[in-house]
Amino acid sequence: MRIIAGEWRGRKLVAPEGDATRPTADRTRETLFSMLASRLGTFEGLRVADLFAGSGALGLEALSRGAAHCLFVDQDAAAIRAIRRNIANLHAQPRSEVRASSALALGPAKEPLDLVLLDPPYDTGAGCVAIDKLARLGWIGESTWVSLETAKPEAVSIKGFAEEAVRDVGKARVHILRREG
Repeated sequence: MRIIAGEWRGRKLVAPEGDATRPTADRTRETLFSMLASRLGTFEGLRVADLFAGSGALGLEALSRGAAHCLFVDQDAAAIRAIRRNIANLHAQPRSEVRASSALALGPAKEPLDLVLLDPPYDTGAGCVAIDKLARLGWIGESTWVSLETAKPEAVSIKGFAEEAVRDVGKARVHILRREG
């Protein structure tokens, strides 16, 4: 696993030990960030959350491309160790916050984020539940972009959200979502 673009392009990332997490493949990340770049234009200054973070590869990719800050959230101890190690190796501590918690346990937000990246376990529906709850708690606002990775056959339906784009990459399906105005 490597950072695809930006300031840390080509730098290696460590994956969590064990098989409790499924890191997003480089090809899937490349597709996702291409989809986001065509919509966002730039990542400069964005406030981002990487939920169900695993290795933290999605959030670190956003930071590498210029995001101002990323909140990494995962409840698995091995994932938290990998995230902290990757952040330290890239000297990204000033722009990073790590929470050892469930994405569903986040309390109310002070203000909405610019980009929320979710890569939950496949076929659990956890991503849809998290997006719904985070919207109600103020993490996802009217201008927030949301990325959700699922298995190809997994259905995505969240009240108040519209799919802006969907792409299949290998076994994964990447959904870009926005709140309906």
